[in-house]
Amino acid sequence: MTAIQMTPPMPSFLKLLAHELRWQLVSALAHGDRRGQELAGLLGRPQNLVSYHLKRLRQARLVTEHRSAADRRDIYYSLRLDEMQSLFFASGQALHPALGQTAGAPLAAPDVAVGGAPTRVLFLCTHNSARSQMAEAITRHLGKGEVEVYSAGNEPSEVNPLAIETMRRRGISIDGQRSKHLSEFIGQRFDYVVTVCDVARESCPVFPGSPERIHWSFPDPAAVTEAKARRRAFDRTATELTTRINYLLLVIRRQRSGGKQTGR
Repeated sequence: MTAIQMTPPMPSFLKLLAHELRWQLVSALAHGDRRGQELAGLLGRPQNLVSYHLKRLRQARLVTEHRSAADRRDIYYSLRLDEMQSLFFASGQALHPALGQTAGAPLAAPDVAVGGAPTRVLFLCTHNSARSQMAEAITRHLGKGEVEVYSAGNEPSEVNPLAIETMRRRGISIDGQRSKHLSEFIGQRFDYVVTVCDVARESCPVFPGSPERIHWSFPDPAAVTEAKARRRAFDRTATELTTRINYLLLVIRRQRSGGKQTGR
């Protein structure tokens, strides 16, 4: 068998990302969800060209899209981090068994004892009743004291009973949490401000210290009308929040272990 015959075929995933603009798009979306016109402006490319390559990434199931809840004319694009990780591992496995790894969770952060003040994170949505409440609880649960986390809304109501139930099934209690107006946090310093609904992103105030701004475009699970479908929507939101928060915590822990803080 010749060397050429032994060479495994290049995975289509790597061929797709070998294109410079597609690599730039996934790099931009790794930071957070963005609208098409934002991506075109950020990368300095024509809108129609960006749209074409976003379509290629969607066809490969690396990127998803949905209409903005703030302006239905806008479409937000999201990177499927779990799928990206799985395909990277599969590509490594195709090259050499030692390069493969079981996918399904973020890579472990460096096991380094880190001192100093906790990283401060604020989650924002409109009513601070479901998405941001679950995000706060999940981050507190997974952050293991390294993260000081809060949530708020610009039109706070009350914690949704289905958010409480969904978290309880996952072994996380949010019984002590309450809906809060974002005015309670104006003037405070945060390392990260994460908006988890499109309306909150459009009205997000400026916080001192230039915190890292991230947007995760989640539809409101409470807006689903049918009871069983609403429960599924809450479960799906909790699962997707957990995935994103795991990756965010990985970034935070690596920054902290390297002595670098963002926005402090």
